[in-house]
Amino acid sequence: MPLSGRDDPRWLHGLYNDFRHLLARRAYVPIARPVEDSDDPDETELTELPPSPAIMVRGNLTGSKLRGAIAFCCGTAFLLFGYDQGVLGAVIAAPAFRATFDNPNEHLEGIFAAIYDIGCAVGALLAFVTAERFGRKGSVMWGSWIMVVGAILQTTATEKIQMILSRIVTGIGNGINTCAVPIWQAESFPAHNRGALLVIQSALIALGFPVSTFMGLAASKTEPSTFAWRWPIAFQLAFLAAILVTLPFLPESPRWLLAHDKVEEATDVLARLEGKGVLVTDEKVTTKRDMVLETVRHEREVGSASWAEVFTEGKQRNLSRVLLGVGPYMMNQWSGINCLAYFLPITFERNINLDSELSLILSGVLGVQYFFVSWLPYFFIERVGRRKVLMSSAGACSFCMVMLAVMLRVGNQAQLRGDDTTRLAANWTFVAFVFLFFDVFSLGILPVSWMYSSEIMPLRTRNKGVAMGVFSHWMSNFIIVLITPAAIRNLSYRLYIIWAVFNAAFVPITYFFYPETARRSLEDLDEVFLNEKFGVTRTRSPGTRRADQKPEVNPEHEVGNKAFE
Repeated sequence: MPLSGRDDPRWLHGLYNDFRHLLARRAYVPIARPVEDSDDPDETELTELPPSPAIMVRGNLTGSKLRGAIAFCCGTAFLLFGYDQGVLGAVIAAPAFRATFDNPNEHLEGIFAAIYDIGCAVGALLAFVTAERFGRKGSVMWGSWIMVVGAILQTTATEKIQMILSRIVTGIGNGINTCAVPIWQAESFPAHNRGALLVIQSALIALGFPVSTFMGLAASKTEPSTFAWRWPIAFQLAFLAAILVTLPFLPESPRWLLAHDKVEEATDVLARLEGKGVLVTDEKVTTKRDMVLETVRHEREVGSASWAEVFTEGKQRNLSRVLLGVGPYMMNQWSGINCLAYFLPITFERNINLDSELSLILSGVLGVQYFFVSWLPYFFIERVGRRKVLMSSAGACSFCMVMLAVMLRVGNQAQLRGDDTTRLAANWTFVAFVFLFFDVFSLGILPVSWMYSSEIMPLRTRNKGVAMGVFSHWMSNFIIVLITPAAIRNLSYRLYIIWAVFNAAFVPITYFFYPETARRSLEDLDEVFLNEKFGVTRTRSPGTRRADQKPEVNPEHEVGNKAFE
């Protein structure tokens, strides 16, 4: 029997096409163009381009408003990154959470937390493979929708396997976003803004941690309801909603458009980024476009290195650069930061016997302090240099870890003797040095670890070299988070001695093997590696560029673009 009317599924296809065409009519902002054959050179008309799947944009944002909207979208993604790192630690000790998952032991706690990092590593590799196909904006969209699925599955979890699988899914989406968002942001902003953007990125990640902690504290008041742990996890959806609602009004990266021969669309995006009413023929717009096109042409000529070339020393010292680039990512993780950050509330509960509520309050306050301190490196990291900042931070982190071990040992011994005065003094000194550890970490190891790798990689091996660094970061994170709950219980103060040794080792490693990159151009660094053999470096001081000049462009985040000066 033939179908008709709404019984015919073809009406859905027609409705979809009508909706798509309606969007297409609004897909592009009118752009001011000179009127052809006009006697008045200043006369303009508003025209619209045909819609392109690569850049479906609605709205009339231009100039600072458009850049602000892009910054808001990217900043929300960074904030979500930090929130996700802290949220499980905020709920994992909640009685309702433990009852739901049959009182998980330390090993299962580690799996719940660490499996997220496996997802992030997979997501980063997927982004590396697919980013050029989907674009920066498209990658953020897919990453965010994947995170929506993961967040819903986490929130509704009733079985251990569902929680584990949903954590992987959420991690995959976050891994995609953490690769795509910084590049999209950097390719849409002037070069002189990018140093500030890198600091803002780190600060927003730091801010996500106390937000998740205080959310867990607020929800804990609903115990024994499962709302106490489901709500903080579900709150991820608020950040994702903000990202997905904002995305349709934002343009694709102009550099990505030019790299894919969408010259006219890229020119219009550049004009919109300049400000309202700026012509596509404006000299600033065409100059930026032409410089990016030249960079794209050069990259195509140079090509991308094979994996075999990446791990071959050769004249460019590729292997040396990869090993040196991976190092700061490893220092970030093996400093012990995520041993504390992922499980800070249960660290306070299980190490020094604070109650759950006070542990969450202290964790939240520490996170707020961490957020404010993480802004400070912007004011000195170019002037002082990467090496001094990294060595000072690592040395201070080592000292803090030694003091944590000493105070924990003293407190445990005092508890056995029944000496409450000494025990309380040791416990609160332990808390103080946890705060100090986060501060000194954020002043050196944190910023250097995210910038150094891309600063020393040559153009041909940069993408693969940086990918190796990011992958090592996530895998190290996985190992550390997996073992932390059991290590807190079984190793006690000895755990902090291990981190102290690692941090102390970073000082001579940095001094002898890491060349200084501050105030040096990429060409200067190529010369450094050509002149120095594998081994001890002689480049230990910042370059000669004036300290008041703007920081060098960070190529991991802004892929070739003097055009945006």
